[in-house]
Amino acid sequence: MTTFNPAPLLRAFDKAVASARDEETVFAALHTLSDALVGAKLFTVMTVDMEAGLARRAYTSDKINYPGAGTKPITQNSWFDIVHLEKRTFVANTIDDIANVFPDYELINSLGCQSVVNLPVVIGDELIATINLLDAAGHFTPERVEAIETYLAAPAKLACLLALKFA
Repeated sequence: MTTFNPAPLLRAFDKAVASARDEETVFAALHTLSDALVGAKLFTVMTVDMEAGLARRAYTSDKINYPGAGTKPITQNSWFDIVHLEKRTFVANTIDDIANVFPDYELINSLGCQSVVNLPVVIGDELIATINLLDAAGHFTPERVEAIETYLAAPAKLACLLALKFA
């Protein structure tokens, strides 16, 4: 029986961000780490501007359907309560659950994505971004969600802080 060893993945992420000179490179390193941990058909990073009521797409793995720097209004619904107010990871493993909270669910479904994890990035008790992973229905098992929360949360904070440096 083999045990999961995240150390090489985290070292590779550290090396990549140490030499990064821009936001895209930092988030690409986070995307690579995420893919190695749990995989996802679609990976995005959304920053949060509560004053403007907007989320901005800072990084995307699908520049055609979800272009970088795109914005969307922050909608106060059950997703908002979980991610923004409670600062907890949101998980939906069916397209019906996604449709309940995301108006672009038809596009999400057309990309072969019927499950999502939104990992809140919280600094100083303020939500500054979400890391968003989407894949096939049922992809985000409890084990994958645990891996995301355990091995991706701290690197996501670092990536977001570095991205602010490059802004």
